[in-house]
This record gives sequence, C-alpha cells and structure tokens, in this order.
Amino acid sequence: MVATLNLTEKDLAETGLREDGLEYTQRPAIFADVPDEKWNSWQWQMANRLNSVEELAQVIDLTDEEREGAGAEGIFRVDITPYFASLLEWGDTYGPVRHQIIPKGREMVVFDSMMADSLNEDAHSPVPGLVHRYPDRVLMLTTTQCASYCRYCTRSRVVGDPSANFSRADHDAQIEYLQNHPEVRDVLLSGGDPLTMAPRLLDDLLGRLRAIPHIEIIRIGSRVPIFLPQRITDELCDMLRKYHPLWINVHVNHPREITPEFSRALHKLADAGIPLGNQSVLLKGVNDHPEVQLQLVHKLVKNRVRPYYLYQCDLVQGAGHFRTPVSVGLEIIEHLRGHTSGYAVPTFVVDAPGGGGKIPVMPEYVISHGPNRLVLRNYEGFITTYTEPEEVYERDEARLMRYLEEPRRDEGTQLGVAGLTSGHHMTIKPEGFDETHSRGREGEAEKRGKRNFQDDYN
Repeated sequence: MVATLNLTEKDLAETGLREDGLEYTQRPAIFADVPDEKWNSWQWQMANRLNSVEELAQVIDLTDEEREGAGAEGIFRVDITPYFASLLEWGDTYGPVRHQIIPKGREMVVFDSMMADSLNEDAHSPVPGLVHRYPDRVLMLTTTQCASYCRYCTRSRVVGDPSANFSRADHDAQIEYLQNHPEVRDVLLSGGDPLTMAPRLLDDLLGRLRAIPHIEIIRIGSRVPIFLPQRITDELCDMLRKYHPLWINVHVNHPREITPEFSRALHKLADAGIPLGNQSVLLKGVNDHPEVQLQLVHKLVKNRVRPYYLYQCDLVQGAGHFRTPVSVGLEIIEHLRGHTSGYAVPTFVVDAPGGGGKIPVMPEYVISHGPNRLVLRNYEGFITTYTEPEEVYERDEARLMRYLEEPRRDEGTQLGVAGLTSGHHMTIKPEGFDETHSRGREGEAEKRGKRNFQDDYN
C-alpha cells in the first residue's frame, strides 16, 4: 500500500516506488543499481557523498562556472549526499536546490561589508564553541561537520574543516561553563550539525546537559533531515525522547526539499513528541518570491512544522550573489500575514552584523497614534482606530509577582531597551559617551547622570 503524504501530481511525477510500496524520490541513474539496504543507510550516504567535479558531473550537467567553483582552491567545502543529489535540477543552473548546494565561481567575488564572522560570534565565545550572546540562552557548537554544505553558510570560516572539530575537552569546557552560569535556561545545539555526530557521543552530550538543573530547554538546529533523512531512525528518536523537553528546528528553504523521505523523517520526530520549527534563509533565485514562500509554509505546517524564522542572508564571505534587499523580505511577510494562518507566518529577522542578535523586521501596521487612539491598518488596507483606556495606567507589580514560582531573572543581566521601559535605567549611552562629554572632568558626568536618575525615580 502506498503511504499517503498529501502529494501533488507534480510531486508524484518526481517520485518512484520501491518494493515496500512507499514513495521515494527518483534516484540519479548512477545510483540505480545501489541496493535499497545501502541507499537507506545513513552511514552509506555519508560515506558516498559527492565532492569532486568528476563526481558531480555524473549527476548534473555542470556549467563552466560551476566547474570553476567546484574545482577552485580554498573554496568552502563541497559535499552532497547521494540522496540530496537526486533533487538537483538538470538543465537549470538556478534550480532552487541546485543553486543552494553547487558552488559557483562567483563565490570568490568580494562585496561591500563582507565578513568572515559576520555575526561576531567569536567575540561572544567565553569558551571554545560556546556563544553566549543573549542573557538566558547559549549557542553550543558541538561539531564542525555537516551532511552537506550550504553555499551561504554563516559559519563557513570553521564549518567543514575536520581539523577544526570540537574535542571532548572542548565539550567539557562548555559543560563546565553552563554548570557555573545558572542564568542559562536554554541551550541550542548547532555547529556544524549535531545529528551528524556519532550516536553515542550525542547521547552522552544530551545526558550531561539534562543533568544540569537550571537547563530547562534543549534545542537542536539541524539540516540533516533535509540532506540525510535516512539518519532519522527509530533508534535515534528513542534516544532523543529521553531528553524532553527537547525541540528541533530544521532548515528548509524551498518546497522542492520537502520529499516523501523528508516527510517520513519529520513524522518520526513529531511522533516522538519533539516540537518542530523551521528556519529559512531568504536567498536570491531560490525563495525570494511570495508565492514560493506561501507554498513552503503550507507544506511545512502539513508536516507538523511551525515556520519560525525567515532570515535575511548574512554578510558572510561567498554569499554575495544570494543577497536580496531587506524590502524583499518585507514584501513576503506582507503577502503572508492575513493571507494565511498566523502560525504559518515566520518572523522575518536580520541577524545584526557585529553581534547585535536577531532583529525582527515587519511591515508597518500602525499608521499613526494620538493621546488615546491608535490608527491601524490590516493586510487588506482596511484602516481602523483602537481606543486606549482613559484612566491612567498603573501596574500592581508586587501583586503580579506574588504568585510567580521563580525569582526574577533580571539580576545581573543586560536589560537593554527593556530596562528603559521598566525604569531600571534612564538612558543607553554609546561607548565613551561620558568621557567625551566630561570635557576633562572625569567621573563628573557619570555622577550627575546617577543623581538625575535618582531624582526622577525617587
């Protein structure tokens, strides 16, 4: 019996059938004689990845520019699983899968503001592989290895280099840091891709994290289900379910990546009780059209995946030809919000260069506001007003805090703009502001600022 996966006729035309009656993506001809037992083995897929011009030329009609990119010295690593190679579009240099994964000579073109570490992660790394940018959560880089390598990778400076992989000593230092920082409640495992790690090592690392009392949430960011759905085995899911609450974010950029194999992998993860989200990157020539994004989010939610973030492409070396204006992302959100379910609309973010973190950007829905009214518009252009309460707004903070089960977490954290709205501080100053304006009276401006704050808030 053929499994029902809500496929369109076009989807079905791109799939084949195997002896078990399930739908599968049609393999390239060079893999037609590979036994199903090997093809469905994630270890075989990893061991037989394509990475040379000669190998790639057996599955795709390489252009001169692609040959230049794949054969260039010092270019970001190339590895493509045989399964993912089956999705490459023959005869279309800018096919949405092919464009993401096959290198081109233009990767070597320098562009304005290009950086190796565009998110300044290294500067926020207290120990190797751990990025502590936000107050209550950290990014834990577990490995530098992936199943395949995206040409726009924001960590291409380290990812794919086997000589730069993280060791047991690095993991020990990461765990020790987390044990000593009780403000951290959420750990995101990334890399590289954590699901490429040896099962025993991943199991051990998850167990060590779960043993830290103040770690509430463990998340895994992975593109393995897209590149290597064979890795999502029953055994893996049984291991992951031991460490709930555990969340997984996958990384799908285009509807063509959602194949029968990928759908089955998602179903296994969801049935193991793992909440699933998706993070996409806005890529020129891949998904920079509202209709593509609409079809993508609809396919995701049908597979129990919540669209989470749509990222503006980072200013990373080699990714210049993928970049779009920010206005393209705003246009896409304008075509999603109100036109489909709210839970199918991702948050469009710019991951700020220099380490500022994720900044949400969205169309403007507040047209104007007065003393007690907001003028709002909806997705159709319908304009309305919302009347604010007339009485002075006061919040009974002591009563609201009375029934909280945990103490406040803002002690010792950087509140930023939230600290302005809550009254914890009155200003946010550029670096060196007080020294510049003291005009030789070191310390006086700072004292005066504290005195004014106390006068205002006492």
